[in-house]
Amino acid sequence: MSDRIAVLIVDDHPVVRQGLRTLLELQDDLEIAGEAADGAEAVELVRGRPPDVVLMDLVMPGLDGIDATRAIRATSPATRVIVLTSFAEDDKIFPAIKAGAAGYLLKDARTQELADAIRRVHAGEALLHPKVAARLMQEVSGGQAAEASTAAELLTERELDVLRLLARGLSNKLIARELFVAEKTVKTHVSNILAKLHLTDRTQAALYAVRSHLVE
Repeated sequence: MSDRIAVLIVDDHPVVRQGLRTLLELQDDLEIAGEAADGAEAVELVRGRPPDVVLMDLVMPGLDGIDATRAIRATSPATRVIVLTSFAEDDKIFPAIKAGAAGYLLKDARTQELADAIRRVHAGEALLHPKVAARLMQEVSGGQAAEASTAAELLTERELDVLRLLARGLSNKLIARELFVAEKTVKTHVSNILAKLHLTDRTQAALYAVRSHLVE
């Protein structure tokens, strides 16, 4: 079994797919698991042989990237999805994250930035392109105080610590090291946080922490 991270490229433009393949094949720890020209094809490929990470375009004919992300997460929960798109508008960002995307990058990302994002998401982290993060902060800044109060009321002090570290993009292993606790304990805290705040995954929890001003 290969130790390399298997990546599925999903984009309706052949030139974009070829460009991504060429760039990623230069990385020793990454391998291309396949290519798909639309969301429906991507879902079928994942059902046949789930990759570790999917690079997902949003605007495609037929099944778009948001619906494809939702279907892939339902079919293969272990597969992580990174949205790779030209759009930084909130009407694209929020639905993609709610569908289960673990990362949201713009197509102007540099090769090393994209490769590092794949590694980090595969390791369990959540991340956003700086432009996307700034857009989210601007859009939701009005609700920070209310959500901060809710988090403080619902979560324990240790859960708040875990949420802050999670929002910084740390994996369970790194959070455990930071707080001097067992990784299994961190996993329990994360589950409790998601349940108490009615969130579905780490990406939503990270956004919640940013919106509620629990992290800078």
